[in-house]
Amino acid sequence: MNWKNLGKALLFPPITIMIILVPIAAVLLIGSMVFIGTESVIACISYVLAAYTLTVWCFKLPILINFLKTFKNENKYVRKWQDDTRLRVNASLYGTLAWNALYGIFQLWLGFYHHTFWFYSLGAYYICLAVMRFFLVRHTRKFAPGEKMQTELIKYRACGIVFLVMNLALALIIFFMVYWDRTFEHHMITAIAMAAYTFTALTTAIINVIKYRKYNSPVFSASKAISLAAALVSVLTLESTMLTTFGDETMTATTQKWMLGATGGAISLLIVATAIYMIVVGTGKLKELKTEDENG
Repeated sequence: MNWKNLGKALLFPPITIMIILVPIAAVLLIGSMVFIGTESVIACISYVLAAYTLTVWCFKLPILINFLKTFKNENKYVRKWQDDTRLRVNASLYGTLAWNALYGIFQLWLGFYHHTFWFYSLGAYYICLAVMRFFLVRHTRKFAPGEKMQTELIKYRACGIVFLVMNLALALIIFFMVYWDRTFEHHMITAIAMAAYTFTALTTAIINVIKYRKYNSPVFSASKAISLAAALVSVLTLESTMLTTFGDETMTATTQKWMLGATGGAISLLIVATAIYMIVVGTGKLKELKTEDENG
């Protein structure tokens, strides 16, 4: 037996087998953790298979990176996506607009069905986000960044005003969480998935807020500020989920309420500060443009 060839075949299997291994390992791992139990034979097999799948993909990683770099440089559509900031922002706005609108309507329907202001407040929050994105995408669809600076500043300032109104809905969410002990309860796997999504969304939002400042487009900056606000509310929802799922045996209900209240208050203040900043900066730059036009 040629051990070298065997080891190579195990560590570098065909890409088809590697792709097939991913869903099989994921299903077995989740199934053993949720339904079967972590000490069963199937669970042990799922752990070994998951570790093996991760290992072979790690060995394949350099090749995949080179392939993606080559594909990015040679494919004209990928190059266009990479080079066209306006296209990326429009795609992001359209996608998040649809998501916020549908999710907000769903929450409003839940409020109507269950007769509770809890879902009404969540629905109002996401509807506000959808309205803000709608006004932004109407502008970015027609004009390039900086082409209509005065209009961009007006929309930028308007988004700041909507942020203040939106904070009322956020205050209701925090109130229901803390005072009426309305929290989110999910399965452990769901909570972990929510954590992964929330931290990814928050990290991406912070990076984009800093990154898109260089384009000197108030509309672009406003769109990323909206994403940051949505990510912050996801952090609040995640904290509630984690405390409900993992914190029952480690802390009292009063401690959980204090933690939710502190986090919610900090997020609310941050959104208010963002709104005031957008209003003040937008108003100041509009005055500068007006002064330049009068002197020009």
